Amino acid sequence: MNFLAHIYLSGSNDQVRIGNFMADSIKGRKYKKYPADIQKGIILHRGIDFYTDTHPVFKQSSHRLFDTYGHYSGIIMDIFYDHFLAANWENYSEISLDIYTSEFYELLKNNFEVLPPKVKSFLPYMIEDNWLLSYAEIEGIEKVLAGMNRRTGRKSNMNLAVHELKKFYETFENEFKIFFPDIIEFSRLKLQEIEIE
Repeated sequence: MNFLAHIYLSGSNDQVRIGNFMADSIKGRKYKKYPADIQKGIILHRGIDFYTDTHPVFKQSSHRLFDTYGHYSGIIMDIFYDHFLAANWENYSEISLDIYTSEFYELLKNNFEVLPPKVKSFLPYMIEDNWLLSYAEIEGIEKVLAGMNRRTGRKSNMNLAVHELKKFYETFENEFKIFFPDIIEFSRLKLQEIEIE
């Protein structure tokens, strides 16, 4: 799962949402230095990642990319699934994606001091280019993949994966629609069971 899904799966607690959003920049046990609800978000994020990577439907989706993109296929699929969430947003939220993303950017700006340096550095670009809303369009996904390819030193060729997105669009979308209710339920239960020492 990529940014949009992680935020969505965090529920309504703002601090949990912030923790989940920034979790990739927090390594090991460094999450312990944050307030309890942010810790919950980080732990939830890790649980979502593991659940996603081991889910048979997600594995089926990413396997379709494996021959071309190798170990990057899971990362690409995370981005594709964010696209299908954004493109089908009205099925999952009563708040429009435009308003939802704007409110989340405001939340991040109001809690800027708690964000890790890596997140602080990319946040202005994220807001300016409205990454979260752009996921709804194939052109937005193309830009994300191009950026990811640059960050891998152009070794991943992820920028080309929009070809597979278009080619297998209906199949990927159907797989997402099977998978997503499972991850929603997993996240709901995981949030209930997380205990902060």
